Amino acid sequence: MTEKKGLSHTAYGGINGDDYTPYVSASEAMPELTLVSIVIGCLFAAVFAAANTYLALKVGMTIAAGIPAAILGTGILKLAFRRNNILEANMISAIAAMGESLAGGIVFTLPAIIIWGMKLSFTTIVIVTLLGGLVGILFVVPLRRYLIVEEHGKLAFPESMAASEVLVTGSTGGSGFKTVLTGIFGGAVYKFLSGGLLIWAEEPEWSINLTQGGKPIYQTFFGLDAMASLAGVGFIVGIEASLYMFAGALVATFGLIPLISYVGAGLTTPLFPATEPIAKMTAGAIRGNYIRYIGAGAVAAGGFISLAKSLPTIIKSFKAAMSGIGGKSESTKRTELDVPMTWVIGAAVLVFVLSWLLPMIKVGVVGAILAVLFSFFFAVVSARICGIIGASNNPVSGMTIATLLFITSVLKATGMTGNTGMVAALIAGAIVCVAVAVAGGSGQALKTSYIIGGTPRKVEIGMYLGVLIGSLAAAAAMLLLIQTYGIGGERGIAAPQATLMSMVVKGVMTGELPWSLVLVGMTFGVMIELMGLPVLPVALGIYLPIHLSAGILVGGIVRVLVDKKFKNNDSVLKEKTEKGILLSSGLVAGDALMGIIVALLAALKLSDAVAIGPKFMPSISGSNWIALLVYVLLAYWIYRFTVKEDKAI
Repeated sequence: MTEKKGLSHTAYGGINGDDYTPYVSASEAMPELTLVSIVIGCLFAAVFAAANTYLALKVGMTIAAGIPAAILGTGILKLAFRRNNILEANMISAIAAMGESLAGGIVFTLPAIIIWGMKLSFTTIVIVTLLGGLVGILFVVPLRRYLIVEEHGKLAFPESMAASEVLVTGSTGGSGFKTVLTGIFGGAVYKFLSGGLLIWAEEPEWSINLTQGGKPIYQTFFGLDAMASLAGVGFIVGIEASLYMFAGALVATFGLIPLISYVGAGLTTPLFPATEPIAKMTAGAIRGNYIRYIGAGAVAAGGFISLAKSLPTIIKSFKAAMSGIGGKSESTKRTELDVPMTWVIGAAVLVFVLSWLLPMIKVGVVGAILAVLFSFFFAVVSARICGIIGASNNPVSGMTIATLLFITSVLKATGMTGNTGMVAALIAGAIVCVAVAVAGGSGQALKTSYIIGGTPRKVEIGMYLGVLIGSLAAAAAMLLLIQTYGIGGERGIAAPQATLMSMVVKGVMTGELPWSLVLVGMTFGVMIELMGLPVLPVALGIYLPIHLSAGILVGGIVRVLVDKKFKNNDSVLKEKTEKGILLSSGLVAGDALMGIIVALLAALKLSDAVAIGPKFMPSISGSNWIALLVYVLLAYWIYRFTVKEDKAI
């Protein structure tokens, strides 16, 4: 392969997707799905699956695996195998990303069975993961061209572009590689100091309580996730997407929460689904009991609207794919080759039959049909959301809630009730949840492959190998942690999403679900669409805590400051923007890598020994203002590093 300096400007848009020339051109033949890339990728998939299973059970979140895997893969290929093959490194990244994706899919749902006091087997977890993972990957195939090629430059795919930059700079070295390494080091150090040593808080938060005549009249809070990865994502996605998310968060946090608090101040009895009166609730409790249902409704509405708007192109993509059945594909370009459409159809039929007939699944014929249909629908939505804000912020739990609401209602209407109906609905929803999570990761990996020049068919096959190995690691980790600590209580694992899913399914099955809140959220979604705004980013802001939107907005503001400084010089602006994206890519990667190490320390019960902040400097580690100040300093450092002049090389 001829030596290249870096990604071209057109990798970020500005031209038609069909006219983009990938980093490795379609005419170049290089090894991709090799024994080395499979073994390393599957090993990383298992590690990331186990680590993210722990994180998802503890705090309800996962850490993206694609970018750190790209860095690790490139390094191992160079150091251990003396190879500088970017397509092999891309394959490792794609396979490893499946470990993180599937971990969230199963952890957000299946522990609900244990919460209900029933038994969950290792075999059930693995089979659910394999079924959901299969359709999660293959349902993106007929949509790949639309989402990745036709929408080139319109969908940012921030983490895909970050992974692409990491792969390219890792292969070529030079100043770009040094910039990424600087970001990686900065992100890792920041994460270790805040998340490992706990010297300052990662989630500073301020309560806002206004009173009049001694009575509370306005109650809410403000906070932000002061994480290097979010600042990096914000810089990559830019100010527009950041503001849309923050706008939704403002409506939820400074509009809906105070409104519910005000209206419910005089209630002496709990208002469903809460179990205590609103007057006794904190703003966070109001959000958890009421706003998340509204946000889930908005996300669901955004999903349906997104599908309806893209339906003509989806049909066109399906027709083009179907035309290749039984004959030769019109395109012979290596970078346009997907797995056959017969595989996609066969996967849908296989998942339906196995979900219906396997004794450890037992979702019934109706549940099997709905699992396949919702997997397809939300695979489209998930891949598109990841194109907007990245897989790390993909609202998998929101889409799963919408799925469970419908599936549980249908199963109840068809006579499958009680514990049997609850388990069937949850397992069908778990298949969809895994499909949604894996589809997001699959879309990310396929976008990276498009930018780099990988072969889609080989990447699609490799990703399922990652699902296979990752499912074993995630299932073992989840059962071990639950059996060791239990769910709930002082020592138990929180499993926040699974707890919510258990409430949703049980609520529908018993006829006790706040449909009014869900419908309010769907109305918000329709309103946003009628206003001409993108529904999903705003809906995400309503559903997710304001902490996340605020953290991303900080990075978007830095991007604006860079744009303003060089607004009169387009060539310099492009150069500085790409430099900032490289640095941000490193920040995301460094944060993720160190986050996994911190998680492993927690799994080994060493986190208390490492956390010196609360022991030796409690006034600093417990200060919200210190955390905010440090995050502002991080943002300033990103800005200064990006705009400073580079020395001649």
